[in-house]
Amino acid sequence: MKNTTIYIIVIILAISLYGCSKSNEGCTDPLANNYSTIAKEDDGSCTYTIITAGSQMTPSPLQVPQLFTQNINPPVIPTNNPQTIEGIALGRKLFYDPILSGDGTQSCSSCHMAGFSFTDSAKFSTGITGAMGYRQSMPLFNLAWNYDEKFFWDGRSGTLEIQVLDPVVNPIEMNNTWVNAVASLQTNPSYPTLFNAAFGTATIDSILVAKALAQFERTLISANSKFDRFLLGQESLTTNEINGFAIFDDPDRGDCAHCHGTANNPLWTDNLFHNNGLDATFTDLGRGLITGDPNDDGKFKTPSLRNLAYSAPYMHDGRFQTLEEVIDHYSTGVTISATIDPLMELQSNGGSNLTPSEKDDLKAFLLALSDSEFINNPDFQQP
Repeated sequence: MKNTTIYIIVIILAISLYGCSKSNEGCTDPLANNYSTIAKEDDGSCTYTIITAGSQMTPSPLQVPQLFTQNINPPVIPTNNPQTIEGIALGRKLFYDPILSGDGTQSCSSCHMAGFSFTDSAKFSTGITGAMGYRQSMPLFNLAWNYDEKFFWDGRSGTLEIQVLDPVVNPIEMNNTWVNAVASLQTNPSYPTLFNAAFGTATIDSILVAKALAQFERTLISANSKFDRFLLGQESLTTNEINGFAIFDDPDRGDCAHCHGTANNPLWTDNLFHNNGLDATFTDLGRGLITGDPNDDGKFKTPSLRNLAYSAPYMHDGRFQTLEEVIDHYSTGVTISATIDPLMELQSNGGSNLTPSEKDDLKAFLLALSDSEFINNPDFQQP
């Protein structure tokens, strides 16, 4: 009898422990239909709304540029958010609509303007309350080729869908809640119909908003600069531009290719995080704020070199107003710190020490990476 009692107690304890462990499990993906806010461990139970063949949505795969197809991997398109004509159109409308902000005055496009390569011409963007940010608005293009899917200057968002959720609730940006934003959309005379067309439901939620915005943002592809056309044999470069590319590619002069790639990387970024010698000490820890690793302090995402003609000011904090200032930094202004990237091979000399003519040539090449067709593309403008 005693052994039987002990046996029963052991079974009860086992069931209790199993129940406790299971209570910590669930779907941890915020983009899933059954996302659990209390789950600590993902149990593989996430479910998603997937658009299937034969549904009313019209597939609209990305038009991948030739140089991308030839040189880099395919774009990242989530299986639970395929590109559709209806989803892209909805995302474009949402991108330009101030309805998502707390007072109905600011849209995504307020800080990401097409004419400035979908960034802000101001050093820091101003939110609806008049509060000012502390980092420069990042340009938006070629986002589907961010293979590690770490977005923002510090990489804090793990997918494009998650990234677009943040500005709406950020108190120094749109300063809204998703409950309020969704209520505004739901009571709008046109949005329920548009969501039904895009996702098969007129019941709006933040996840569907994020999916639509991400679909539109993935269409923002820039691949028709003068240098692109040169690589395709369609246009010639000037002597200055050719010399500038040679300087860019030379580890003893420009030393730029380590982080930005070269002619076989049409993204012109590695999409990784580096300390590029801006400061000896840091008022903004950058990637270190996210990882908690002191070795990441002062590291920020490498921006693409495309469209520099339109995207001033430069760096994560917009400290440089001109390309000349940027080139001067890498030439003579590199500052040593504990986490400076070892790829900055000329750091001991303060930089690459370019001559005035080399600086001019390098600038000419960098400007040849700008794509006027991109900033004027009618498909990207306000509908």
